[in-house]
Amino acid sequence: MGSVIDILLLLLGVARFVILAHVVMSWLLSFQVLNARQPFVQQVWVGLSRLLEPLYRPIRRMLPNMGGLDLAPLIALLGIIALEIVLSNNRGAFL
Repeated sequence: MGSVIDILLLLLGVARFVILAHVVMSWLLSFQVLNARQPFVQQVWVGLSRLLEPLYRPIRRMLPNMGGLDLAPLIALLGIIALEIVLSNNRGAFL
């Protein structure tokens, strides 16, 4: 059962990395460091957005309208970190 927890922790780590990459890429696009018209940049951006939108959509529905500020990635990261803490602290219960 310990290997299942390790796999879940690995998947949560990958999800955390993907969310951080999406956030950094959104900043780079906003400050025009990256050109959104380049095909590779556009493919990566659309791919990350499509991958993360099912995670962000329920969070955005629960949050109040903040204007142009999107807190969904922050809430998702906090949720992932909380799940990682819970899984790692309760690892002994599954052995």
